[in-house]
Amino acid sequence: MTQSEEAKKGVAILGSTGSIGTQALEVIEAYPEYFNLEVLTANKNADLLIEQAKRYQPNTVVIGCEEQFQKVKDALWNHDIHVYCGEDALAQVVETKAVHVVLTALVGYAGLRPTLAAIRANKDIALANKETLVVAGELVTSEAKKYGVNIYPVDSEHSAIFQCIVGEFHNPLEKIYLTASGGPFRGKKAAELVNVKPKDALKHPNWDMGAKITIDSATLMNKGLEVIEAKWLFGLKPEQIDVIVHPQSIIHSIAQFKDGSMKAQMGLPDMKLPIQFALTYPERFPTDFPRFNFLDYPSLTFEKPDRDTFGNLNLAFEAMELEGTAACALNAANEVTVAAFLEEKIGFLQIAEINAEVMRKTELIQKPLYEDFVKIDARARASAVELLK
Repeated sequence: MTQSEEAKKGVAILGSTGSIGTQALEVIEAYPEYFNLEVLTANKNADLLIEQAKRYQPNTVVIGCEEQFQKVKDALWNHDIHVYCGEDALAQVVETKAVHVVLTALVGYAGLRPTLAAIRANKDIALANKETLVVAGELVTSEAKKYGVNIYPVDSEHSAIFQCIVGEFHNPLEKIYLTASGGPFRGKKAAELVNVKPKDALKHPNWDMGAKITIDSATLMNKGLEVIEAKWLFGLKPEQIDVIVHPQSIIHSIAQFKDGSMKAQMGLPDMKLPIQFALTYPERFPTDFPRFNFLDYPSLTFEKPDRDTFGNLNLAFEAMELEGTAACALNAANEVTVAAFLEEKIGFLQIAEINAEVMRKTELIQKPLYEDFVKIDARARASAVELLK
């Protein structure tokens, strides 16, 4: 596993201060003989970005918020680190020759432009930003094919499917089952969710994630976004994708083949494993991660998701059927409504209600170009903001 300096894999982490980014740094730190950390980026968390840059000494850092640029630059002036800021810089640094793989761990729509830039620069993608495929799956996958770029999934569910089909690439999938924990409100009905607060929705039973994705998990939108992501990652039709609630989060997803046999990928809920697999594929590196013990989980249970109470899951399937820019509009609305809920401007149930209205009233473009996604994203956000008033 020891590599020469030239043979090391150069990594750019877009969103290094978030949950995925910080765990990715732990993975990279464990294998200094295999990885070179080339780029770290953050949106507004300048203090943590500075701390990370001093510790890991990347070649380049980018801070998205221009107001924080001087602070980062001043803090790193005596380190041999290039400091840039803004969206343009984010899209440009991924083209750096020393970068071989780009881990996109940005939150939301912001991941689309730099991911496309990385693909067009022939960089492999470790994809933790599901919204990139939700918003523009057809464009992103066609560009990846055009440039011969691999997209390795980081989401635990998609990593599970990927791990299940390794060695089965000549056997097409019949169906996949994406598992869901059910979130903190599993089993509750709409009447019980009217007055829930953000602090209640942020108490995920199994996973430690950022605020946005944790709220998405509570509304089942996260699973809906994963359904759309799976369609593009694995070339599936909507009827080939199902969701099943598995409260223990031990089986991360299941692949079913045409002979009826099924493969499930299992393990304790820990995002470092799928992050590491995406960065080291096709190899599996040894780890000291805790091991699963069957006797600790004598019963693994499964149930249907409650799509009536948690309407976002239905909206995602509807967007997938509509194709075009439908999922782009849905994602834009959801980013606005989740932020509003976190600020206690709307109730929990209003998230799905506003999402539905925005998706259905926003223009649908069936064969969109990149500029169309930008336009629809902006329109849907404006529509959602108007509905908040």
